[in-house]
Amino acid sequence: MTDEESSTRLRQDLLSRTALAVFHLNGRFLALSEGLAGPAGLTAARWQVLGAVLREPLPVAGIARAMGITRQSVQRVADLLVRDGLAAYAPNPAHRRAKLLRPTDAGLAAVAKINPGHAELAERLAAALGTDGFAETARVLERLAAVLGEPVTQP
Repeated sequence: MTDEESSTRLRQDLLSRTALAVFHLNGRFLALSEGLAGPAGLTAARWQVLGAVLREPLPVAGIARAMGITRQSVQRVADLLVRDGLAAYAPNPAHRRAKLLRPTDAGLAAVAKINPGHAELAERLAAALGTDGFAETARVLERLAAVLGEPVTQP
């Protein structure tokens, strides 16, 4: 095997290991998120969408871009949040048809119920990884997400 072939195999192995770790983490984060969100009457998906609009109202397409998922899946969850009084649509001065999603007081209260468990999990991870290691983990994952860019669509 040539050095180039060996390097290619190493890179492929690194990609496979990275993907498998991310898939595993996705499953763990979803399970943890469901556990944290459940007592507040939310699902992980509803918490995720509400969390995206805590700082500022966003259109559904903007939420989808930020989360790297389809607009349709965000629209479905957003509509459920609005139906249940946890979020509301507001006019969007930049686009007449693309309304902005914002949390209601009930939505903010639901997210506030999650904060103690969220904080406790953050403390556990910081203790296990160290604050610097935890910050580096976040930076590496954010960089990987940026390098991979937009979600791949199937033909």
